[in-house]
Amino acid sequence: MTATALPPSLRTRVRRVAELASYEQAALHAILDAAYLCHIAFRDDKGSHCIPTACWRIGDHLYIHGSNGSRMLKQLLLDGDACVTVSHLDGLVLARSAFNHTMNYRSAMVYGQFEKVSDIGQQHAAMDALMEKLAPGRLAQVRGGSAKEYAATTVLRIALDECAVKQRTGGPLDDAGDMAHAVWTGELPFTHGRGAAIADALNTCELPPYAAAWGTESA
Repeated sequence: MTATALPPSLRTRVRRVAELASYEQAALHAILDAAYLCHIAFRDDKGSHCIPTACWRIGDHLYIHGSNGSRMLKQLLLDGDACVTVSHLDGLVLARSAFNHTMNYRSAMVYGQFEKVSDIGQQHAAMDALMEKLAPGRLAQVRGGSAKEYAATTVLRIALDECAVKQRTGGPLDDAGDMAHAVWTGELPFTHGRGAAIADALNTCELPPYAAAWGTESA
């Protein structure tokens, strides 16, 4: 796994508030690994689209999957050029002036071309990795995918070699002329918590450890 910084490209170089940018692979991986959803922007003959979909990382690639009939997946393989984004909102930052209000966040952008995971063994391994991301340990308990189910599923991946991270932490940055303005300032944080597992009405099994631990872990 790459742990170094990649030089920014013309597309990934952050120009607005550039001091919040990072091109370190470790920062990128942390943001991607904390996400269950990404948004994929692409264009076809009907216009521009941005579609949310499940995502997971294996090494230096980000993976997605879907039905063989998916319009998005077909277009990504046909045209190739795509932009993938992931964002986590951590808090609202309240300043002394309306103009200086902002947010604390972690975000990542990935540019490139998706490729199909055609090797059956790699496809199965990728889908297993998704299941392990959703609930570590559950893969050994559920019925695995059938040949028919795998045949109906397309798995794509995009290399993480043209990416940028932008993130903000901390309190407001007030102008010197506003410091005498009497108003509460600070951060209204968002807590990314998990609720207790809820058994299905038709469930017949005891709560497994990974489900019992879900409500005690932070997202």
